[in-house]
Amino acid sequence: MRTIEIPELALVALIGASGSGKSTLARGHFLPTEVLSSDFFRGLVSDDENDQTCTHDAFDALYYILEKRLARGKLTVVDATNVRAEDRKRLIEHARKYHGFAVAIVVNTPEKTCQERNSHRSDRAFGRHVVRNQILDLKRGLRGLERGPRISFRPYQRFPLSRYLRRSNLSKCRNMGIQI
Repeated sequence: MRTIEIPELALVALIGASGSGKSTLARGHFLPTEVLSSDFFRGLVSDDENDQTCTHDAFDALYYILEKRLARGKLTVVDATNVRAEDRKRLIEHARKYHGFAVAIVVNTPEKTCQERNSHRSDRAFGRHVVRNQILDLKRGLRGLERGPRISFRPYQRFPLSRYLRRSNLSKCRNMGIQI
């Protein structure tokens, strides 16, 4: 696995099914102010992080903050499933608009592990089919990720992600040929 240099002006998309470990990864490797969680924004607009009926409003708020951060040249991490290509298209457009880099971190956790984790979370009361569909969408959506910088890992392998993820200045990334 290669190391990916992430510049300060980057949009990092965490990609994975519910229960895959995206939020845990975000807490362990990024500043709290850098992470925009779709669950958090659902909570902001409805007082319930699991209220799927407010997803549209939550993402409106998330994208508003995303634009403000990218306009200021700040590293921004989007913690959402992002498993479908169409889910990521808007993120890529925003990175390009602000001349930033788009980096994908794929949290490729087995379905069984995701299902088990979600079963222990009282706030995740959705059917097993939801995670199954997210895993299928993830597998289909990975084909389009081969062109850009990404890290794909399986959290159950227990290797330190920090070995493969390093921040650097923008000029160093351009010299390495990293493109959106």
